[in-house]
Amino acid sequence: MATRRDEAKYEAILDAAVKVMAESGYHHSQISRIAKAAGVADGTVYLYFKNKEDVLVSLLRRAIGQIVERSQSALAHAKTAPDKLRALVSLYFQELGSHPDLAMVTQVHLRQVDTNIRRHIGDILKPFYNMLDEIVQQGIEEGVFRETVNRRIARRMIFGTMDETVTAWVLPGGKYDLHALADDVVDVLLHGLCKNEASRSIEGEECVP
Repeated sequence: MATRRDEAKYEAILDAAVKVMAESGYHHSQISRIAKAAGVADGTVYLYFKNKEDVLVSLLRRAIGQIVERSQSALAHAKTAPDKLRALVSLYFQELGSHPDLAMVTQVHLRQVDTNIRRHIGDILKPFYNMLDEIVQQGIEEGVFRETVNRRIARRMIFGTMDETVTAWVLPGGKYDLHALADDVVDVLLHGLCKNEASRSIEGEECVP
């Protein structure tokens, strides 16, 4: 069992890795730089992680795990599917908006890693995807979302919209309030582009009430 001291060093290394990778990218972030930023010896890093790849996967697992845990708590207080979607998007933007270094790593540098690391990403994100799937399913059962909606595509579009919104925020340097965009994003996700909110289908290029 890890002691508090062990846990403190583990967390310090991950925090340092986020900062160093945000500044220099994954490929230019040597273990020695991460160790220096964490205030530990190079060898200490290897007591907790196999290699730099393990450090990256671990920090991503920690970040997503924390978001999932906090999201589950937030969703427990929301009743309807739209309310749950709003709570999830709001919390996701709040978390990454409060940690621009982490957002830079997840939105930019994580896309530059090799396929071996990418295999881990899907597994790490699965709990988050499951929450989206459950929200979509609940919305269908409530009669708020169309029964014919493709659940997998719906989940991809929801997460893709969230993902792109964070990327567009972090690339210029996070110069505005990311969390403030949550309501606008949810509005588009729930109501689409049709002028009439009652629209539920599209024929050709015309919204049908």
